[in-house]
Order: sequence, then structure tokens, then C-alpha cells
Amino acid sequence: MSASGSKRPNVIVFFTDQQRWDASGLHGNPLDLMPNFDRLARQGTHVANSFTCQPVCGPARACLQTGTYATTNGCYRNGMSLPAEMPNLATSFREAGYKTGYIGKWHLADDLPISNDDGGHACWRGAANEEPHGGPVAQAQRGGYEYWLASNVLEMTSDSYDTWLFDEDHKAVHLPGYRVDAQTDAMIRYVDQHKDEPFFLFSSFLEPHHQNHVDDYPAPDGYRERYTGRWTPPDLAALPSSNENWPNYTGGSTQHHLGGYWGMIKRLDEALGRLIDSLKSLNLLDNTIILFTSDHACHFKTRNKEYKRSCHESSIRVPTMLHGPGLMGGGELSQMVSLVDLPATLLDAAGIEIPSTMQGRSILPLLKGQTEDWPQEAFVQISEDSLGRAVRTKRWKYCVTAPPEVSPYQPSSEVYVESHLYDLQHDPYELRNLIETQAHQPVRDVMRQRLLRRMIEIGESEPRIELAEITFTGQASVTEAEAWQ
Repeated sequence: MSASGSKRPNVIVFFTDQQRWDASGLHGNPLDLMPNFDRLARQGTHVANSFTCQPVCGPARACLQTGTYATTNGCYRNGMSLPAEMPNLATSFREAGYKTGYIGKWHLADDLPISNDDGGHACWRGAANEEPHGGPVAQAQRGGYEYWLASNVLEMTSDSYDTWLFDEDHKAVHLPGYRVDAQTDAMIRYVDQHKDEPFFLFSSFLEPHHQNHVDDYPAPDGYRERYTGRWTPPDLAALPSSNENWPNYTGGSTQHHLGGYWGMIKRLDEALGRLIDSLKSLNLLDNTIILFTSDHACHFKTRNKEYKRSCHESSIRVPTMLHGPGLMGGGELSQMVSLVDLPATLLDAAGIEIPSTMQGRSILPLLKGQTEDWPQEAFVQISEDSLGRAVRTKRWKYCVTAPPEVSPYQPSSEVYVESHLYDLQHDPYELRNLIETQAHQPVRDVMRQRLLRRMIEIGESEPRIELAEITFTGQASVTEAEAWQ
């Protein structure tokens, strides 16, 4: 039963791709990009310190589906399929009597070929010498979802005004309109068709991820122009390019791409508003739990040679809010919340038992002021560009990276080297790495303890962490009390 004592609440996940937390007005963005998100977060629960546990598309999705860390579920890099035997959101809701549906980008299956006789060939966006792939998903690899309208790698099988998804029978389905709108239309149709029964709908958008085959952020017509040159987040404005492909742009690809990126986010928020209007018109809004979150953020090639896969806020911090029964008036949570905590939260809010396999925790106790046992840091695993681990507290960020001879496509390393330390209280944009300063030795020691403890807690073997070389000694020392903040 829902908190109101009526029919069990419906649950909708509105999941975006590569969206920075500071796109929201609640985080200081002045462009009014997300008024619907901001309004729902104020009414419901705003998770102000929300972090991915793996800043890569596929692994982040596996963590959100299963409530487990990437090294636990086995999807620690892109291209790995979700384990069929592990309990997840879809199987848990189905066992509780819910209808389940998935729409959009999946990125958790082995590739099936795109048939040349079902129209699917028209949507292939790969290189000319590649075989069409990345679209249909075998039923056994759909995570247990019943209704299916998705593409395994949506950026490879669609474009901004050319949306192709695949149904339960692997048939290509062409949806009209800008891709965000096309997918939102499909969501609204699903909601209308299932309005008389409890449903769990997971909708995974590609936006505001870049369109791979052109390396661009294609907003709806007119939206890029609306936001180009308007406002640049301070970290992006301060950082020079670290990518030889963008030598003429201050801040990596920021000024080339940011207008389109903001435009995509504006359209996503408008889509969220359309969904809310539909729920309201069907008398479902008061009994529907809505989660809005993203898989990771975007640093526009300022931290490495692409857009994510680093320990920085611009890679790992995402906008998150929950709205609906049991979540209204929750206020703004200040605790560190991970993507891995959200599956347990949804199940708890729907009154469904949380599988013992889930490593995340429900945030509902936080809404009641029960904060004593909540972790004081977010834990992050990193792969592909580099192999790393990080912990983030309210004040400090500490990261270690495997030596260069260790493949970043491995699940873990026996050895890591201290690589980053930031004081987020005095350096919120992470412009000064303190890992080699003598004054911060107490912080390094405390954060190393925290990192090792979290790694062991989730089932990783304890690695050896090599200390960074001290190169700067000219400051007063940080106290141990400050190190624990």
C-alpha cells in the first residue's frame, strides 16, 4: 500500500545521460533550464549531494538496475551484459505484482545485428566499415522488463531527429519528433495504457550525451542559439584544454559545445513537465513516485581527453530528486547519496522488500532524521580512461589511480597511487590538487583509511596504495579534526 493507503504507487524513473548537477537552478544555474525539476524537488525530496558510483554509461546503468557496485555486478566497463541471475529493479517490481516497462537506451547487453529487412538499417550511425549493431536486445538480457522499446546503444542507432528503437520482437520502430519528445510520447502512451494497474516504468534518455558520430550536442532547432555564450560553470571557465583535438578552445570543448548541451537539458525539463501534466490529467500524479537522476556528468574534455571517467565533480555529481507518496516535503538532503542507493529507495518507497544483494541503502530514514548510521562519504569506482577509486566527503575529495602499466579495462588493481586531493570547502571547482602538499598529510591519511574501508566493505581485495611524493611544504598543517570533515 502507498503512504496514502490507496492503490500501490506507480514508479517512474526519468533517467538522463551525462547531465551535470549544476544545470539545475537549485545548484545556482542562472539560465532557468530546469524549472520543472526544481519545482518537483522543492515539493518532494532534493538529493543535493548525489553522485554516480561509476562515471561510465554501462557500469552506471548496471549499478542503478541492481543496487550493487560495478565490481560486484561484473559490469565494470562498457560492453558488458547485466547478469541475469542478480535481483534488480525489474525483477523486484514484477515479483511484487507490478507491470514493468523499459524505454530508451539500455547499454547492458551483448550486441545483436540490426536486420536489413526491418528498416533498422536506416538508423545505423556507426562508421562506414562497421557492421550494424547496438540496437536489438535479446529477451534474456533485458533485465526482466516486460514491455520493451529500447536500443542497446541509442547513440549508434538514432540521431536527434531520427529516433529508432526496437520492440520486444527485435523490430525497428521509428518515432517522430525530436528524440527527447519522441521518447516522452512513448512514455505517455505507456502510462495511459497502464493507468489502471501499478506499473514501474524506466525511461533512459540519451540526452544530454553527445551524438557520437558527429561528436556534438545537437539540441532542438533554435535551442543552441538560445544558450550559446550565456553562462559557463566556473570550473569549465577556468580550465584550459587538455585535449590536442581542441587547441583553440579555453575549457576543452566547453565553448564549442555548451550551448547545445544546455539546450538539450532545457528540452529534457520540458519533457518532464509534459509527463507531469499527463499524470495529472489521468489522476495519477498523487500516487506516482518519480525519480529524476543521471548516470554521470560532463567535463567537456577539461579533465582528460573526453567527457567523463574522472573523479572530479564534473564527472561524478548529478542532479537527483524524488517526488511522490512518502517523499513529499522531504526537503534538501545534505548527506552523501550514491546512485547505488536509489534502487533500494524506490523499492522501500513502494513498500517492497529490498533484496539482500543490494549494497545501497534506502534514503527514506534520512527523511525522518535518522542519519546516525549513514555513510559520511560517497565511494566511486573509475574505469576505461584510467583505473581508479575515489571517496568524497562534504569537504574532501581523495582519488587514487592504478599505475599506467595496469589496463584501465580491468575490474581492479593490486596497486594504486595517490593522484588527487581537493579541499572542496575552499576550492569547490577543484582547481588546485593538494595531493603533494605536506600540510595536507593528515587529510591524506584519513581519506586513505576511508577509501580502503569502503573498498573492503563492498567486496574488493585490499590494495597497496603508494603515497604521492611531497613537493610543497610551505603551509601550516591541517588538523586531524579538519581531516575528518
